[in-house]
Amino acid sequence: MVSKRLIREEGHKRKFLCVVDDSSECDRAVLFAERRATNTGGSLELLYVSEPEDFQHWLGVEEIMKAEAREAGEAVLEKYAQYSREHGSIDPELIYREGKKLEELEKLIEEDQDIAVLVLAAGDSSEGPGPLVSALAGAGSTFSIPVVVVPSTMSDEEIESVT
Repeated sequence: MVSKRLIREEGHKRKFLCVVDDSSECDRAVLFAERRATNTGGSLELLYVSEPEDFQHWLGVEEIMKAEAREAGEAVLEKYAQYSREHGSIDPELIYREGKKLEELEKLIEEDQDIAVLVLAAGDSSEGPGPLVSALAGAGSTFSIPVVVVPSTMSDEEIESVT
């Protein structure tokens, strides 16, 4: 089901959503999203999703692992928030979620009707552009908003020229 975007209504603003992780190309997507948000009067959301482990632990161990994963995810979010602040004037909204990345991404887009554009970075490894970009390119998922995939090879100057 496609939900209506609210960005044209009073009190709403276009949000650029960027999924962040510890990949080397992630800064390309953050920079692109930050520059587009700045240049269009929008805002920026950074999403980090911690995917659950495949095995079960005793409750105490599981809670410690979740806390450590959250701490690591929040560190990644803060790293890219700082990167965004250094390259522009936008203070991004930081979102941490636990679950399957694609499912959490789809839920967030449906929940927040101000999100207008999803920005991802394409990896440059021999394994392909990355699991999220590959999943979006396949038949597994559809979004009610445009998806921008930023090549990992784009320089700051190239990103600036197209945003």
